[in-house]
Amino acid sequence: MTIESIDVEATIKRVKDLIAAEENLPPALKVSLEALLLLVTILINRLGLNSKNSSKPPSTDPNRARKPRVPSGRKPGGQHGHAGTTLQQVADPDEIKIVEIDRKSLPVDDYREIGYESRQVIDIEICRIVTEWRAEVLENSKGKRYVAPFPEGITRPVQYGIGVNPSLTA
Repeated sequence: MTIESIDVEATIKRVKDLIAAEENLPPALKVSLEALLLLVTILINRLGLNSKNSSKPPSTDPNRARKPRVPSGRKPGGQHGHAGTTLQQVADPDEIKIVEIDRKSLPVDDYREIGYESRQVIDIEICRIVTEWRAEVLENSKGKRYVAPFPEGITRPVQYGIGVNPSLTA
């Protein structure tokens, strides 16, 4: 790898050779320098990764060429004349929770209740519905059993319904 016309790999190899050839270096210093060179090598190798030689996404490639945006002449955002929509409050919410004022935090005075300010939060609740199908079983005087047929599509003791995607249940 080359950074600003310096061959990094050759430089690291030359430094390793110099450390190995130097006999007067204390062992602790030698080990420390080798550890630092290893760390530098790892970081340099990481710098060389891009989307073509690793599993990194293309959006992380440095200096990637981006297509210039062709101006359309319109201002950004919603265009004039576009009918916008917003959520509306419902008349009969499923649950009403009252938020009371902490009267200790108010200045001393006489207060009267004049109403409420309301805000609504819409959540979607997903719950499991288990339907058990019971097929009637009859037995005649000779011991032969007769079982009512289950509806079409019900073939196992336990199964997902037609509205459930099995890949979402794992």
